[in-house]
Amino acid sequence: MRVLVFWTFALLLAGCATVGTLPQRPAAQDITQFAFVGRLAVRQGETRYHINIDWRHDPARDEILLTTPLGQGVAELVRDAGGARLMLADKRSFTANDWSALSQRVFGFSLPLGASARWLLGNTGNIEDWRVTIVEREAEQAGALPTVIELEREDVLVRLKIDEWIEVK
Repeated sequence: MRVLVFWTFALLLAGCATVGTLPQRPAAQDITQFAFVGRLAVRQGETRYHINIDWRHDPARDEILLTTPLGQGVAELVRDAGGARLMLADKRSFTANDWSALSQRVFGFSLPLGASARWLLGNTGNIEDWRVTIVEREAEQAGALPTVIELEREDVLVRLKIDEWIEVK
């Protein structure tokens, strides 16, 4: 009987628990630096890739680390006053004046990374010939940041799942 009372009480308390609130943060248009970890799924025609992403952004610098689903480093991208650089795990590196030129050189098409601070925070539309769509947000509250973003262009679809927004100080 005591066990039944305990579990009944525990269930009642669990039912009274409130859903956590979003962290206090400025409105998306006022955020100038951010960081997140997540996953990317890329489909180009019949080819598919899955990769983890750790992105740190401030107005002067972006650092993106890409790893395999098992955590092995694949590539590091950096953007700063010196331009944009891609360093691969096999020590090959590529440089260009900006994200657009770098992605054109490496992939043969331009990725919408120049406007990433806008669309990562939820300001979407057609950006650099890509259709950017916010599929999910962390909540339905005003100011909730995106958690699933899709970028689409011709036969390329990139789906970004943000697992955690990290507070940057």
